[in-house]
Amino acid sequence: MAKSSYYAPAGGHPPQNQILTGRAVFKEAYAVIPKGVMQDIVTSMLPFWEGTRAWILARPLTGFAETFSQYIVEVAPGGGSDHPETDSNAEAAFFVVEGDLTLQISGKSHRLTPGGFAFIPAGQSYKVRNKSKKPTKFHWIRKAYENLEGLDPPDVIVTSDKDVTPTPMPDTDGRWATTRFFNPDDMRYDMHMTIVTLKPGAVIPFLETHVMEHGLYVLEGKGVYKLNEDWVEVEAGDFMWLRAFCPQACYAGGPEDFRYLLYKDVNRHPRLSRL
Repeated sequence: MAKSSYYAPAGGHPPQNQILTGRAVFKEAYAVIPKGVMQDIVTSMLPFWEGTRAWILARPLTGFAETFSQYIVEVAPGGGSDHPETDSNAEAAFFVVEGDLTLQISGKSHRLTPGGFAFIPAGQSYKVRNKSKKPTKFHWIRKAYENLEGLDPPDVIVTSDKDVTPTPMPDTDGRWATTRFFNPDDMRYDMHMTIVTLKPGAVIPFLETHVMEHGLYVLEGKGVYKLNEDWVEVEAGDFMWLRAFCPQACYAGGPEDFRYLLYKDVNRHPRLSRL
């Protein structure tokens, strides 16, 4: 089994002598769910899954995420599902952070190890299983697909972090780079997943303020984020939700690369009314 450098929660339960003060923050423009929150008591079970539990990090909710849901899913050996998705309009992205996941789709079987990524279009039938002898953990991002007349449906994507060459940002000497799992010019896709990498001391040097909503999970290292009016220190295992137009910037604050998995909604006009 491949060794993972990506942080994955272990669950458990804190002792009675642990202090209550933590780093969790929930505000109008952003939320921070630190790794210490991801204990056994906050997991959810999922219908038609066996040997599986999930930490649900984001879901469509008034005053919270609007375009997506994001889980960290833990599947025991032999567990999984032959009917993972109950919403025919939901597209999915998987990113494996620990263990070994088998994805069966379109008549093919794919083995996803740490860093493995898959995109599954809405309405596509698939199965997922942990055929290994240790637990498997992966991120599952779900979004309602916005179909447009004149565009073909998107294709299945199966790749990995190690197989995608990062794109350096201009004038950074590669100290800030983005691993893109989607072709940004392909309008069939209405969401993107990327991994952003900042070398120690590198910065995003301005307050991004934009229409895209973000789910952001720190895979490795640590950094300091400016979120709206606050400075927030984050580390591997922490999750952030950033609403549309939340001002955001950061710098890598540790001795190793600061890397995070990033979701955003793209390639569609903003809706002018609620459906």
